[in-house]
Amino acid sequence: MPENVGFVSTRFAGTDGVSLESAKWAEVLWEDQHVSFWYGGRLDRAPDISLCIPEAYFHHPENDWINDQLWGRTCRSPALSGRIRDLAEYLKGTLYEFVERFEITVLVIQNALTIPMHVPLAVALTEFLVETEIPAIAHHHDFYWERMRFQISPIGDYLEMAFPPRIPGLQHVVINQAAREELAWRKGLPSVLIPNVLNFHEPAAAPDEYAADLRGEVGILPEDRFILQPTRVIPRKGIEQTIDLLRLLGDPRSKLIVSHDAGDEGYEYVTRVTELARDEGVDMRYFGHRIGDERQLDDEGRKIYTLQDVYPAADLVTYPSLYEGFGNAFLEAIYFRVPVVVNRYPVFARDIEPKGFRLPVMDGFVDRAVVKEVRRLLEDPSYREELAEHNYQVCLKYYSYPVLRYCLQRLILNIETQTY
Repeated sequence: MPENVGFVSTRFAGTDGVSLESAKWAEVLWEDQHVSFWYGGRLDRAPDISLCIPEAYFHHPENDWINDQLWGRTCRSPALSGRIRDLAEYLKGTLYEFVERFEITVLVIQNALTIPMHVPLAVALTEFLVETEIPAIAHHHDFYWERMRFQISPIGDYLEMAFPPRIPGLQHVVINQAAREELAWRKGLPSVLIPNVLNFHEPAAAPDEYAADLRGEVGILPEDRFILQPTRVIPRKGIEQTIDLLRLLGDPRSKLIVSHDAGDEGYEYVTRVTELARDEGVDMRYFGHRIGDERQLDDEGRKIYTLQDVYPAADLVTYPSLYEGFGNAFLEAIYFRVPVVVNRYPVFARDIEPKGFRLPVMDGFVDRAVVKEVRRLLEDPSYREELAEHNYQVCLKYYSYPVLRYCLQRLILNIETQTY
């Protein structure tokens, strides 16, 4: 039976992992005639299928004030407790409005019961689920216990209550095996593992005229090598390893292009890696100001490109992350058939690498074997194509839409038969 599915999070806009994966879920659910609606504090969904509540955004001023009082502290004032409760009560009312307006029959809660960036929204959701007993799925991308900045706080009661809650009728989904085990150990909750996916059954379209000048806009000459770092500039992305790789390659034609900005963790790391690249003689360029969610012109009349424009222009993708909940950029590189070098971060080593990918892999540092393999990929087109095709077929089997569709069908069937 078709369901009206209500997606709930702090934000569904842009290219963050939660927004991207939620859109894929909605696309796959639509194949089975389930209709999706959206609730959040910042949205780029159509107004006739969404409810935008600014207070639900994690950077709303009220929530920013609350967060400033929470992390790294051990005492909670009565005023802070009151403001959390007041905002939670208001947001709970908007959740009732959302469900009533769109006749929602199933909620899909995206990371709002996982990482405590918006505590009042999680409290509101928890109470709403208890009060209504509406069937719900909580999709967990990264738990609070996985982030150092959430380790000290005066809200242990809220973390226990809502991140995530133990509620009958709430099914839990995680994106890697370690998270599945931690959730069971910490909360006693079973979960379904659904990896991030891409639609590998529909190959990427060939680059069009709009993106034909991208390499030139970056300043890449025809003989240069476009080395793409498709991540934010934050410490866990390990950009030092990419700089070290280019240093060891020793090829002045290699230009390191960073596709994203610093993100939400400050600018000290940007300064550090910029200085490191300069000291090591690596040509590193930031291009995040010219990459957006959609093609358009900026205030100066220059083209804004999308990541779908950038990947096909690259000669190599570097993904030296120290930690990832899964690793969307890894799948994206393979989808666009660009060679990728990856660090063996824990989720990759445990969940992804055993699937049989063929690619250069760092183990926390760049060694000669990695440099030799990268050089071969850059210089041998037939070898590059051989590996690209092999890795694409692996993703077709393990990380494409049919995998997601099967898992979502199970979750919906559980709701309809109440077997969870």
